Amino acid sequence: MSRQIDYRSSSQHSADDVAAVMLDEEYLRARLVQLGGPGAKVLAHEPTADGGRYTIRHGVDQAALPSIVSSLVSGNLVIQRTESLRREAPGRWAGDVDVQIPGTPASAVGSLALHDAGTGSELLVRADVTVKIPFLGGKIEAVIVDQVQQLLAAETAFTLEWLAGKHR
Repeated sequence: MSRQIDYRSSSQHSADDVAAVMLDEEYLRARLVQLGGPGAKVLAHEPTADGGRYTIRHGVDQAALPSIVSSLVSGNLVIQRTESLRREAPGRWAGDVDVQIPGTPASAVGSLALHDAGTGSELLVRADVTVKIPFLGGKIEAVIVDQVQQLLAAETAFTLEWLAGKHR
């Protein structure tokens, strides 16, 4: 069984401007410095003709993990995230997200949609979190969903500040 993440955010900036930032390697590195945790790093960054793809690593200090999650790992938790974003039309982007947590039976897979809306844009993230552990998997999935939603909110705030020129 899995749990779904549905995250939505809006911006006063166009979808094309938001996508350009999301695909910018300098931005990704700065975001990871602020939000990435121990061992955070851009592992891959590949621009394409219609967008791009990148893989980043987050770290979560073991002391900050809920006990139900810390029982799964020894040491810090490592989260590897691969995201792609491609332009479908002016003001409309689509993408995929794949999250792996090495050494654990936890993963997530989903999609991204970014489109112009009114005088700005809207980002939608939908992903299914799966933890393959009998009896405890659902509880751990709930914790992961909550943590991912908090991370997405923090990343949105960072992105909006970046677009406003506050982090450069």
